[in-house]
Amino acid sequence: MKPALFAALAALAGCQGSQAPQQKATPTGLEAAAIQAGIIPDPASTDITGLYAREADRVCIVPSATAYRIGVTIDYDDSERCSGSGVVTRDGETLHVSFDAPRSSNGCRFDARFEGDRIVFPGRLPSGCQALCQDRASIAGLALDRLSDSVSEAATLRGPRGKLLCGP
Repeated sequence: MKPALFAALAALAGCQGSQAPQQKATPTGLEAAAIQAGIIPDPASTDITGLYAREADRVCIVPSATAYRIGVTIDYDDSERCSGSGVVTRDGETLHVSFDAPRSSNGCRFDARFEGDRIVFPGRLPSGCQALCQDRASIAGLALDRLSDSVSEAATLRGPRGKLLCGP
């Protein structure tokens, strides 16, 4: 019986070769499957507006007329902290961040990753970004999860001196 089954399968396989080529499903990764199942948000269709946090670290992003306003505050203690404001534009999962760094001639521009409900700053930043910080504090490698997607809540984030970081 096994040789007959093998012959039938071989004949069937030979018949398929004469048919028009079949379209193959595009391979999907684990992340794509999780997005499709709704387990994780799709970064391509998720708005970046919101308040992001991890412990005492905060980032706010609110829409503006031409892009988005971004603010960051990190507070380790009275002598080690970072704070700054700037603009961010989005290209897929890449966030083009440009912080106002008045004490730096180089500025603070870099690309961060947007992962749906998470923002990750690169581990290495331009030297101009150190102008946002005091002492040994740094915004390099910052990874924050979304706390809220509310514009009004994100707009209330203040720096250590009380300045609104995502304000106009």
